[in-house]
Amino acid sequence: MSDSSTKKVQIFTSYAHEDEELKNEMDKYLKVLKRSGKIDTWNDRALIAGQEWNDSIMDELRKANVILLLISVDFNASDFIWDKELAESMRRHEEGSAYVVPIILRNCKWTSLPYAKLQALPRNARPILDYPDRDAAFTEVADGIERLVDHILAK
Repeated sequence: MSDSSTKKVQIFTSYAHEDEELKNEMDKYLKVLKRSGKIDTWNDRALIAGQEWNDSIMDELRKANVILLLISVDFNASDFIWDKELAESMRRHEEGSAYVVPIILRNCKWTSLPYAKLQALPRNARPILDYPDRDAAFTEVADGIERLVDHILAK
């Protein structure tokens, strides 16, 4: 167990609901970091009945130290993601108040989009679904996120 006074890195996951199965799989690989007390994670499935979803999502996005963008054709096609989550994520990146990490889930056109200038995961921006061993891909993503979290906590 971690000491409750220990600072945790807040991670927000932005994803298209069509990719929920892959998001859930990735969450399992981040569980080790959660159990170590290094991170807390949030995504829109944490919303509860009666909450104003738009305000709640944007509030959580503004609190995050790290914003994960789960990239796919559905992510890029979502108007809500483009207009709200991605716009705020890139604004926070530009002002230096959050790290934004694209995670390439599936092959799609993305290299001309605003987040293309950011270092992506997995290595070489290879889509997770292109890996013959998905465990290797998600482990690589989790390792990259852990290096970033350790960097933030060391500051």
